[in-house]
Amino acid sequence: MDNILEMRRKENSGEEILAGYTPEFPYVSSRTFVSRYDVLWHWHKSVELFYIEEGTLEYETPQGRVICPAGTGGLVNAGVLHTTRPQESHTVQLLHIFNPVLLSGQREGLIYQKYFSPILSAPQIELLPITRDHVDTLEKLRASFRIPPCAPAYELQLRESLTSIWLDLLPLLPSGLEPGEELSSERIKEMMLYVWEHYQEDIRTADVAAAGYVCQRECYRLFHQFLHTTPAEYIRSCRLHAACRMLAEGSETITEISRACGFGTSSFLGKVFRANLDTTPIAYRRIWQNHTN
Repeated sequence: MDNILEMRRKENSGEEILAGYTPEFPYVSSRTFVSRYDVLWHWHKSVELFYIEEGTLEYETPQGRVICPAGTGGLVNAGVLHTTRPQESHTVQLLHIFNPVLLSGQREGLIYQKYFSPILSAPQIELLPITRDHVDTLEKLRASFRIPPCAPAYELQLRESLTSIWLDLLPLLPSGLEPGEELSSERIKEMMLYVWEHYQEDIRTADVAAAGYVCQRECYRLFHQFLHTTPAEYIRSCRLHAACRMLAEGSETITEISRACGFGTSSFLGKVFRANLDTTPIAYRRIWQNHTN
């Protein structure tokens, strides 16, 4: 299981990069340290099973927010936009991210069509919490991360463990699941990608709307519906994310970072930092460069 400090995204789609994920074995696991301003809205085609090892993590999807304290977990459905925010200074989550066909076999088969497809295609299911009321399932989830890759028949052991967890989740699902319309979700992903590719420039809401082939009014509506924010606030969050990465990893001056990330001046960058992170760019750099050295 890899230790992860930050998320990476594909340049051509905005989809999260899953290092080590292959068609032959479509699965990755990681221990993620969520203590930096580095988790933007993102998505992946695979499902995500998570367990909170330390701290408290807030998950947000278009449907709302869920607080997940240590010792709990959950399922994020395939293709769902989501973001996380640590509620404590040191928060650690364990992640299984996998293609459901790893458990079900071929998509045309009975098992996939009966036990997986109804969940994966249902817009009602974005995040399914696994609370402390489900002790046995949480213990299975925690134990699944302890299977060593060097164990005999590791892949079979892992698949058996994940299948047992999936079976436990079926009774927790709402009834009357129906497939939903994916067009709006694809529009917001296109606009998010445009912002991520152009945040260094002087972009306007009209530019973002054009990237999603919608009018400005619809652009505002989709950002509010899916991300609970405005286009301008999302642009600012992408710029802040980029500035945090440069401060933590590079040696550029504050002025250079301000210009490179679309803030223009160092004074404006400082204002945004104080408003969002309650610190200064210099203090942030000192903390995180000392942390990673």
